[in-house]
Amino acid sequence: MFIQTKPVENSTELEFFPADKVYAGGPLQVPAETAAEVSPLAARLYAVDGVTSVTLHEESVVVGKSDDKDWTSLRTEIFGALVAHFQSGDPAVVAKSDAAGEFDAEIIAQVKDLLATRIVPAVTQSGGDVAFHSFKDGKLYLKFQGSAFSMLTGIQNMLRHYIPEITAVLDYRESLPKPGLKTPEAAAIQKLLEERINPSIAAHGGRITLVDLQDNRAFVRLDGGCQGCGMADVTLKQGVAVEIQNLVPSITEVLDITDHADGTNPYYQPR
Repeated sequence: MFIQTKPVENSTELEFFPADKVYAGGPLQVPAETAAEVSPLAARLYAVDGVTSVTLHEESVVVGKSDDKDWTSLRTEIFGALVAHFQSGDPAVVAKSDAAGEFDAEIIAQVKDLLATRIVPAVTQSGGDVAFHSFKDGKLYLKFQGSAFSMLTGIQNMLRHYIPEITAVLDYRESLPKPGLKTPEAAAIQKLLEERINPSIAAHGGRITLVDLQDNRAFVRLDGGCQGCGMADVTLKQGVAVEIQNLVPSITEVLDITDHADGTNPYYQPR
Protein backbone atom coordinates (compact mmCIF):
# COMPACT_ATOMS: atom_id res chain seq x y z
CA MET A 1 0.00 0.00 0.00
CA PHE A 2 1.48 3.36 -1.07
CA ILE A 3 1.20 6.12 1.54
CA GLN A 4 2.35 9.70 1.03
CA THR A 5 3.12 12.24 3.74
CA LYS A 6 3.02 16.02 3.89
CA PRO A 7 4.34 18.28 6.66
CA VAL A 8 1.87 20.66 8.29
CA GLU A 9 2.47 24.01 9.97
CA ASN A 10 2.99 22.39 13.36
CA SER A 11 6.25 20.37 13.36
CA THR A 12 4.77 17.87 15.80
CA GLU A 13 2.11 16.86 13.25
CA LEU A 14 2.35 15.03 9.93
CA GLU A 15 -0.37 14.37 7.34
CA PHE A 16 -0.62 10.86 5.88
CA PHE A 17 -2.36 10.18 2.54
CA PRO A 18 -3.31 6.49 2.06
CA ALA A 19 -4.37 5.31 -1.38
CA ASP A 20 -7.91 4.73 -0.05
CA LYS A 21 -10.50 7.18 1.25
CA VAL A 22 -10.27 7.69 5.00
CA TYR A 23 -13.46 9.26 6.38
CA ALA A 24 -16.05 11.11 4.29
CA GLY A 25 -17.45 12.85 7.36
CA GLY A 26 -14.15 14.46 8.29
CA PRO A 27 -12.44 16.32 9.66
CA LEU A 28 -12.93 14.45 12.92
CA GLN A 29 -10.49 14.78 15.80
CA VAL A 30 -10.56 11.59 17.87
CA PRO A 31 -9.26 11.87 21.46
CA ALA A 32 -7.23 8.96 22.79
CA GLU A 33 -9.73 8.43 25.61
CA THR A 34 -12.59 7.60 23.23
CA ALA A 35 -10.69 6.08 20.28
CA ALA A 36 -11.51 2.48 21.24
CA GLU A 37 -15.25 3.21 21.03
CA VAL A 38 -15.26 5.75 18.20
CA SER A 39 -12.63 4.81 15.63
CA PRO A 40 -10.79 1.51 14.98
CA LEU A 41 -8.34 3.46 12.80
CA ALA A 42 -7.55 6.01 15.51
CA ALA A 43 -7.26 3.22 18.08
CA ARG A 44 -4.56 1.51 15.99
CA LEU A 45 -2.66 4.78 15.63
CA TYR A 46 -2.81 5.55 19.36
CA ALA A 47 -1.32 2.10 19.99
CA VAL A 48 1.89 3.45 18.45
CA ASP A 49 4.04 4.80 21.27
CA GLY A 50 4.46 8.56 20.82
CA VAL A 51 1.20 9.32 18.98
CA THR A 52 -0.66 12.08 20.85
CA SER A 53 -3.45 13.14 18.46
CA VAL A 54 -5.38 11.79 15.46
CA THR A 55 -7.59 13.78 13.09
CA LEU A 56 -9.42 11.97 10.30
CA HIS A 57 -10.03 13.78 7.01
CA GLU A 58 -11.75 12.59 3.85
CA GLU A 59 -8.51 11.53 2.16
CA SER A 60 -5.88 11.84 4.88
CA VAL A 61 -5.02 11.41 8.54
CA VAL A 62 -3.18 14.08 10.54
CA VAL A 63 -1.15 12.49 13.33
CA GLY A 64 0.45 14.37 16.20
CA LYS A 65 3.47 13.14 18.15
CA SER A 66 5.13 13.82 21.48
CA ASP A 67 8.20 16.07 21.53
CA ASP A 68 10.55 13.23 22.53
CA LYS A 69 9.77 11.17 19.40
CA ASP A 70 11.40 11.49 15.99
CA TRP A 71 9.42 11.26 12.75
CA THR A 72 12.14 9.12 11.16
CA SER A 73 11.23 6.02 13.16
CA LEU A 74 7.67 6.98 14.09
CA ARG A 75 6.64 7.37 10.43
CA THR A 76 7.37 3.68 9.75
CA GLU A 77 5.30 2.55 12.72
CA ILE A 78 2.37 4.74 11.64
CA PHE A 79 2.63 3.32 8.10
CA GLY A 80 2.28 -0.14 9.64
CA ALA A 81 -0.83 0.84 11.61
CA LEU A 82 -2.45 2.39 8.52
CA VAL A 83 -1.72 -0.65 6.37
CA ALA A 84 -3.12 -2.96 9.04
CA HIS A 85 -6.31 -0.92 9.25
CA PHE A 86 -7.06 -0.90 5.55
CA GLN A 87 -6.24 -4.61 5.26
CA SER A 88 -8.62 -5.42 8.12
CA GLY A 89 -11.71 -4.00 6.41
CA ASP A 90 -12.73 -2.19 9.61
CA PRO A 91 -14.49 1.19 9.26
CA ALA A 92 -12.58 4.35 10.10
CA VAL A 93 -15.39 5.41 12.43
CA VAL A 94 -18.11 3.29 14.03
CA ALA A 95 -21.70 4.40 14.49
CA LYS A 96 -22.33 6.28 17.70
CA SER A 97 -24.30 4.58 20.44
CA ASP A 98 -25.65 5.62 23.79
CA ALA A 99 -23.79 2.81 25.60
CA ALA A 100 -21.73 5.27 27.60
CA GLY A 101 -24.73 6.87 29.26
CA GLU A 102 -25.03 8.28 32.72
CA PHE A 103 -24.60 4.84 34.30
CA ASP A 104 -21.26 4.20 32.56
CA ALA A 105 -20.16 7.77 33.22
CA GLU A 106 -20.67 7.18 36.95
CA ILE A 107 -18.60 3.98 36.81
CA ILE A 108 -15.83 5.75 34.90
CA ALA A 109 -15.77 8.52 37.52
CA GLN A 110 -15.44 5.90 40.29
CA VAL A 111 -12.63 4.15 38.42
CA LYS A 112 -10.67 7.36 37.96
CA ASP A 113 -11.09 8.22 41.64
CA LEU A 114 -9.83 4.79 42.76
CA LEU A 115 -6.90 5.01 40.37
CA ALA A 116 -5.90 8.45 41.63
CA THR A 117 -6.34 7.82 45.36
CA ARG A 118 -5.43 4.16 45.86
CA ILE A 119 -3.94 2.38 42.88
CA VAL A 120 -1.54 4.81 41.17
CA PRO A 121 0.24 5.77 44.44
CA ALA A 122 0.89 2.07 45.17
CA VAL A 123 2.00 1.26 41.63
CA THR A 124 4.38 4.20 41.31
CA GLN A 125 6.23 3.10 44.42
CA SER A 126 7.49 0.10 42.46
CA GLY A 127 8.34 2.09 39.35
CA GLY A 128 5.18 1.47 37.34
CA ASP A 129 2.14 3.44 36.27
CA VAL A 130 -1.48 2.81 35.29
CA ALA A 131 -4.08 5.06 33.67
CA PHE A 132 -7.69 4.85 32.53
CA HIS A 133 -8.31 4.14 28.83
CA SER A 134 -11.95 3.12 28.32
CA PHE A 135 -14.91 1.18 29.72
CA LYS A 136 -17.28 -0.86 27.57
CA ASP A 137 -19.72 -3.71 28.20
CA GLY A 138 -18.41 -4.27 31.72
CA LYS A 139 -14.79 -4.46 30.58
CA LEU A 140 -12.36 -1.88 31.92
CA TYR A 141 -9.31 -1.12 29.76
CA LEU A 142 -6.30 0.45 31.43
CA LYS A 143 -2.87 1.59 30.25
CA PHE A 144 -0.23 -0.33 32.18
CA GLN A 145 3.45 0.54 32.32
CA GLY A 146 6.39 -1.29 33.87
CA SER A 147 5.72 -3.09 37.14
CA ALA A 148 1.99 -2.35 36.94
CA PHE A 149 1.58 -5.53 34.86
CA SER A 150 2.75 -7.68 37.78
CA MET A 151 0.10 -6.02 39.98
CA LEU A 152 -2.78 -6.71 37.57
CA THR A 153 -4.49 -9.25 39.83
CA GLY A 154 -4.43 -6.93 42.83
CA ILE A 155 -5.64 -3.98 40.75
CA GLN A 156 -8.48 -6.03 39.32
CA ASN A 157 -9.51 -7.35 42.75
CA MET A 158 -9.65 -3.85 44.22
CA LEU A 159 -11.59 -2.33 41.34
CA ARG A 160 -14.11 -5.18 41.21
CA HIS A 161 -14.54 -5.07 44.98
CA TYR A 162 -15.59 -1.41 44.92
CA ILE A 163 -17.29 -1.53 41.49
CA PRO A 164 -19.01 -4.92 40.98
CA GLU A 165 -20.23 -3.84 37.53
CA ILE A 166 -16.68 -4.34 36.22
CA THR A 167 -16.46 -7.87 34.81
CA ALA A 168 -12.81 -7.73 33.69
CA VAL A 169 -9.77 -5.45 33.84
CA LEU A 170 -7.67 -5.60 30.69
CA ASP A 171 -4.74 -3.87 29.02
CA TYR A 172 -6.04 -1.23 26.59
CA ARG A 173 -4.41 -2.97 23.63
CA GLU A 174 -6.93 -5.78 24.07
CA SER A 175 -9.64 -3.35 22.89
CA LEU A 176 -8.05 -2.83 19.47
CA PRO A 177 -9.47 -4.69 16.45
CA LYS A 178 -7.71 -8.05 15.99
CA PRO A 179 -9.50 -10.23 13.42
CA GLY A 180 -6.96 -13.05 13.84
CA LEU A 181 -8.16 -13.65 17.39
CA LYS A 182 -11.55 -14.82 16.10
CA THR A 183 -10.11 -17.97 14.52
CA PRO A 184 -10.12 -21.54 15.96
CA GLU A 185 -6.30 -21.48 15.95
CA ALA A 186 -6.28 -18.40 18.18
CA ALA A 187 -8.76 -20.00 20.58
CA ALA A 188 -6.52 -23.05 20.89
CA ILE A 189 -3.43 -20.94 21.57
CA GLN A 190 -5.21 -18.79 24.15
CA LYS A 191 -6.35 -21.94 25.98
CA LEU A 192 -2.76 -23.22 25.96
CA LEU A 193 -1.47 -19.95 27.42
CA GLU A 194 -4.12 -19.73 30.13
CA GLU A 195 -4.09 -23.38 31.21
CA ARG A 196 -0.44 -24.40 30.84
CA ILE A 197 2.01 -21.59 30.18
CA ASN A 198 0.85 -18.65 32.30
CA PRO A 199 0.38 -20.70 35.49
CA SER A 200 4.01 -21.84 35.21
CA ILE A 201 5.42 -18.31 34.90
CA ALA A 202 3.02 -16.63 37.32
CA ALA A 203 5.43 -17.35 40.19
CA HIS A 204 7.84 -14.88 38.57
CA GLY A 205 5.12 -12.27 38.10
CA GLY A 206 5.03 -12.94 34.37
CA ARG A 207 2.26 -13.34 31.84
CA ILE A 208 2.12 -14.02 28.09
CA THR A 209 -0.78 -12.75 26.00
CA LEU A 210 -1.70 -13.64 22.42
CA VAL A 211 -2.07 -10.32 20.60
CA ASP A 212 -3.06 -11.48 17.10
CA LEU A 213 -2.61 -14.05 14.34
CA GLN A 214 -1.58 -12.90 10.88
CA ASP A 215 -0.33 -14.85 7.87
CA ASN A 216 0.55 -17.96 9.92
CA ARG A 217 2.39 -15.86 12.46
CA ALA A 218 1.45 -15.55 16.13
CA PHE A 219 2.17 -12.23 17.86
CA VAL A 220 2.53 -12.39 21.64
CA ARG A 221 3.26 -9.87 24.37
CA LEU A 222 5.26 -10.59 27.53
CA ASP A 223 4.07 -8.65 30.55
CA GLY A 224 4.98 -8.28 34.20
CA GLY A 225 8.15 -10.13 35.22
CA CYS A 226 8.72 -11.25 31.61
CA GLN A 227 8.96 -7.69 30.30
CA GLY A 228 12.62 -6.70 30.22
CA CYS A 229 13.79 -10.09 31.51
CA GLY A 230 17.14 -11.16 30.06
CA MET A 231 15.83 -14.70 29.58
CA ALA A 232 12.64 -13.62 27.77
CA ASP A 233 13.99 -14.49 24.32
CA VAL A 234 15.08 -17.95 25.45
CA THR A 235 11.77 -18.56 27.20
CA LEU A 236 9.87 -17.60 24.09
CA LYS A 237 11.91 -19.41 21.44
CA GLN A 238 12.76 -22.59 23.33
CA GLY A 239 9.56 -22.94 25.32
CA VAL A 240 6.47 -21.01 24.35
CA ALA A 241 7.04 -20.96 20.59
CA VAL A 242 7.68 -24.70 20.51
CA GLU A 243 4.47 -25.47 22.39
CA ILE A 244 2.41 -23.14 20.21
CA GLN A 245 3.80 -24.62 16.98
CA ASN A 246 3.29 -28.16 18.22
CA LEU A 247 -0.33 -27.32 19.00
CA VAL A 248 -0.95 -25.37 15.76
CA PRO A 249 1.49 -26.62 13.09
CA SER A 250 0.33 -23.97 10.61
CA ILE A 251 2.05 -21.30 12.74
CA THR A 252 5.44 -20.63 11.13
CA GLU A 253 6.66 -17.92 13.55
CA VAL A 254 5.94 -16.74 17.07
CA LEU A 255 6.97 -13.10 17.39
CA ASP A 256 7.44 -11.07 20.57
CA ILE A 257 5.97 -7.56 20.20
CA THR A 258 6.99 -6.48 23.71
CA ASP A 259 9.11 -3.38 24.10
CA HIS A 260 11.47 -4.69 26.76
CA ALA A 261 12.71 -1.16 27.36
CA ASP A 262 9.19 -0.40 28.68
CA GLY A 263 7.50 0.96 25.57
CA THR A 264 5.08 -0.24 22.91
CA ASN A 265 6.29 -1.76 19.64
CA PRO A 266 3.92 -2.11 16.70
CA TYR A 267 3.44 -5.67 15.54
CA TYR A 268 2.01 -4.71 12.16
CA GLN A 269 4.79 -3.77 9.77
CA PRO A 270 4.45 -2.48 6.20
CA ARG A 271 5.23 -4.98 3.48
